[in-house]
Amino acid sequence: MNYLEILDDVKTHVEHLFNSAADDKLIYHNLTHTEHVVKHTVEIGNHYKLNDLDFFIVQCAAWFHDIGYLQGKEQHENAGAEAAATFLAAIGVEALTIQAIQGCIMATKMPQKPKNLLEEIVCDADLYHLGSNSFKDRNKLMRKEMSVYFNKDIDKNIWRLGTLQLLESHHYHTQYCIDKLSKKKNENLQQLKEKLQEVLNPDVVKNPVKEIEEPEVQAEKGKKNKDMRPEKGIETMFRITSNNHQRLSDMADNKAHIMISINSIILSVVLSVLLRKLEDNEHLILPTVILLLICLVTMVFSILATRPALPSGEFTPEDVMIKKPNLLFFGNFYRMSLRDYNDAMEKMMADRDFLYGSLIKDIYSQGIVLGRKYRLLRIAYNVFMFGIIVSVLGFIIAVGFEI
Repeated sequence: MNYLEILDDVKTHVEHLFNSAADDKLIYHNLTHTEHVVKHTVEIGNHYKLNDLDFFIVQCAAWFHDIGYLQGKEQHENAGAEAAATFLAAIGVEALTIQAIQGCIMATKMPQKPKNLLEEIVCDADLYHLGSNSFKDRNKLMRKEMSVYFNKDIDKNIWRLGTLQLLESHHYHTQYCIDKLSKKKNENLQQLKEKLQEVLNPDVVKNPVKEIEEPEVQAEKGKKNKDMRPEKGIETMFRITSNNHQRLSDMADNKAHIMISINSIILSVVLSVLLRKLEDNEHLILPTVILLLICLVTMVFSILATRPALPSGEFTPEDVMIKKPNLLFFGNFYRMSLRDYNDAMEKMMADRDFLYGSLIKDIYSQGIVLGRKYRLLRIAYNVFMFGIIVSVLGFIIAVGFEI
């Protein structure tokens, strides 16, 4: 059984379900979260050197584990397990394998109770963020989702208390995640405790100078600090735009691949079958040549649409000083040393305008590349569409005159 091919079908199916049944309420439990879980199952599975079947089981479970949220929050694990069984059975996956996948999905139900290594891997991948740097951002998204679900704003401190209970009661199951994530998870837990301690004990003064400042001064400082903080809406806009551009780029590559494949097949058939018979059918020479040229031109434009272009891969300290290079695109630094790139990145992260400017350049550059890809693809499709019509008409006319 070709597990890689089935996994591609599973990925396409789950992506289609999330995209076709898009729910604005799923701010956290969406396709992005699912992709993160799949990524982490691969990471953990690689550590344990799983065989092909076990890799297939954990990745399938990761793809389907939250699909039940599209039908509602309650009993979503059961819905996800049923959806996985229905789809996999339809494409011929064995019953025992489906049962193992369903077991992994059901093991993610809180409190987690995995019974074997594969279930432990999926459980740890599902809550991987608790021990990572993305914990704060993911936790905020979860709170927003719950606020939308219950149609009321959940107080931050109440949510923090619930998160604190989750962190204290949770433990990773695989030794790999215990070794890698426990330290950061404890740091996240400690920071959460300190935040709650600060709120629950407002009399604790960490900065005595602030207590004697005039209210107007404090208000002015608060406003300035707020202006200096990156706006969440801006960051979300950058992330969504970048993701959209990436998906459009993938779509363009797929379209180009379709054109290349179709025309390769046509060329193979024409060269291997039709050309041999042209000596006896001279009236077909012209339409055959037209068909070959059409296929060739279409393939050239399709290949041009996917052919990568790389810049020099270097920049100078002077370029960094004037905020010229886009440090987020590998083509601008792949020939640089790690030390030089690290220094440039630190300067960019310390400068809000430089950072946002780089994000803007990155999105703009993606847009330029997308524009070129789709322009070339449009030419390829137009050439193919009208060329096929002309070729067919040519064959019909040639055969008609011969008769």
